[in-house]
Amino acid sequence: MPRFSIIVPSHGVAGRLSQALDSVLAQSFGDLELIPVCDGPDTPAAEVAAGYAERDSRVTPVHSSPSAGRGEARNTGARAATGAYLLFLDGDDLLVPGALAALDARLARTGDVDVLYFEHLRTPWWDGEPSNPAQPLLARAPEGAFAPERAPQVTGVQLPPWSAAYRRSFVTGRELAFPEGHFTDLGWGGLTTLAAERIAVLRQVVLRHRLRRQGSRLNLPGPHQHDLLDQVERVLTGAAERGLTAERTRALFEQLFAVVLKTASRPERLSSGRRVFFRRACRLYRRHRPAGFRVPGGSLGVQHRLLAVGAYTAFRALRGANQGAVRAVEGVPRPRALRTRLRYARDLRRPLDPHLAVYCAYWGRGYACNPAAIHAKARELAPHIRSVFLVEPGQEHAMPGGVDYAVIGSRRYWEVLARAKYLVNNANFAEGVVKRPGSVHVQTQHGTPLKRMGVDQSTYPVVAAQTGSFAKLLGRVDRWDFNLSSNRHSTQMWERAFPGSYEALEYGYPRNDVFCTATGEDVTRIRRELGVPQDATAVLYAPTHRDHHTGFETGLDLEAFCEAAGEDVVVLLRAHYFYDRGLGGSSGRIIDVTAHRSSEDVCLAADALVTDYSSIMFDYANLDRPIVVYADDWEVYQETRGVYFDLMAAPPGPVARTPEELARVFRDGSYAGPGSRELRAAFRRRFCEFDDGRAAERVVRRVLLGEPPEAIPPVIPLAERIPAPAAATLVRS
Repeated sequence: MPRFSIIVPSHGVAGRLSQALDSVLAQSFGDLELIPVCDGPDTPAAEVAAGYAERDSRVTPVHSSPSAGRGEARNTGARAATGAYLLFLDGDDLLVPGALAALDARLARTGDVDVLYFEHLRTPWWDGEPSNPAQPLLARAPEGAFAPERAPQVTGVQLPPWSAAYRRSFVTGRELAFPEGHFTDLGWGGLTTLAAERIAVLRQVVLRHRLRRQGSRLNLPGPHQHDLLDQVERVLTGAAERGLTAERTRALFEQLFAVVLKTASRPERLSSGRRVFFRRACRLYRRHRPAGFRVPGGSLGVQHRLLAVGAYTAFRALRGANQGAVRAVEGVPRPRALRTRLRYARDLRRPLDPHLAVYCAYWGRGYACNPAAIHAKARELAPHIRSVFLVEPGQEHAMPGGVDYAVIGSRRYWEVLARAKYLVNNANFAEGVVKRPGSVHVQTQHGTPLKRMGVDQSTYPVVAAQTGSFAKLLGRVDRWDFNLSSNRHSTQMWERAFPGSYEALEYGYPRNDVFCTATGEDVTRIRRELGVPQDATAVLYAPTHRDHHTGFETGLDLEAFCEAAGEDVVVLLRAHYFYDRGLGGSSGRIIDVTAHRSSEDVCLAADALVTDYSSIMFDYANLDRPIVVYADDWEVYQETRGVYFDLMAAPPGPVARTPEELARVFRDGSYAGPGSRELRAAFRRRFCEFDDGRAAERVVRRVLLGEPPEAIPPVIPLAERIPAPAAATLVRS
């Protein structure tokens, strides 16, 4: 029997789940079993958990339907547990180093107890000092093990389930379980402490509870707020049945109604039924108020008295008096740069145009990437939607004929942004753009994240300085309704990098559809347009941007590479999209394709890809053609930019660290050999998950046509896809 069973519900936290599991498995005390509770076998969290289970026999994933709630997820984990003590972590919590050793040592000193409470840190998701709310409560508890009567203030109401270890035989013997409904933690905490006979505390931080940017779901308005009273009634009824001492009853009553009054005094949480909530709370208050109970002082005491007599109107008036100053401040119009755009402000007051969609790619660099692919498919499937593409001044030439566009900063630019129901971008719209009620913002992204993104960049000084205000970044994230993903790795990393309330669409990247739909004739035509010699081996060289560089640097002597790699090799050079030009023109066996509008066309023309850490490798892998990683500065890149996984441990093909090694893999043919194919196959299984040629269709049907998720075409399995043929294949045929 393991000493500890650690149960980790994972709903909604797949992006941070690996960090929680790592914090458990890295503990110096290893006598444990780890039970991740996943929504189902085909979810991102289940995939993460399954990977850990393959590597560590102590990990045993189980499944619980998300509709059953977090309480049932914990119950499911508890039923599967075999350890002596149960610990419940949230999927984004972290055990601090040495936590389990400290718990084991404390239990060795106290002997078996029903519940061992410990301190925890509530860590703000971004800024601010962490707090330790359990510390003052536990500081007054007796030394050693004690009966609950000796510490009446320890009721379990103020201590969440992830701030305690529970003896499993106590939980099963008393048939304890997390109650149904919302606020289940409160019900569990109160009932377990009522049932406990022997308690101890550890005055030491064991866990870091990371607060979510979106806040607790329990703070959102809705009918679920009424479930709070169900849990309060459940605990108070249990207390009455057990005949607690007067001290314990008073402490329990006061702590429970502090929670009730906090909700009752926030009408924004009760979108409906506020009076019903108040009246029921009044009945519970009168029924369970302990004899001789003395209300606290101050405004909280006034709230107690008004609740006791059922004075709802006076209670609301008290709330109004306390919040009057706040409302006055909030009512003052905040200065905005938008006020100088009077026309935009006027257009914002006009109705949304339900048949208008605005698209933008790479901050207005032209008709490209996922927005262009969605735009093209929308013209086919949703012709009733008028589309306008946004383009920077001077980039109008980058727009193909027949595509309506507006120049950024122009009068029409602000007009369509104000009126459009649908707004589609692979980056972000300008800071001053207002997210109107009823509008739909689609963030398509423009690559799979190897490098750190969003708020995950904050610990890398060079990148953070270039990113600017993370608060403003998150303000832009709050405009998103949908966020596209091409694989589950991306889904999880976007959740971490861009915390928000958007819905993830695991539909694939529309720009990559062409890799499954292009024909041999398309490949031949594109190569001819780019000037690729007919019998040449075209190697696409696409290095990524270096944040510590001030301009484009190839990082490789391309002429020397061509000479050393083979007489039939030509290089298609494509610089990162931050740069308008690469070398400034083609020469010899180097064809500069940086200015070519479509990176997808360039990929189709290439027989192989050489890149360092660019996300183009994830897109190119859809073609199932050779990829070589040129990693001459991997350690520097890791240190300055940060990465989400070790590319050297799971590359899409051979890795070269020097120009000589790079030339050799082409000269000896190993760039396309069996070892390369094996690495690429594993890479494709992981990162080409949803790119099946129908991504744009899925987006248009779901977003622009409003079709339900169950009606969207399913993803075609990887084994059934037929990528566009390479030029070498066409020559052989």
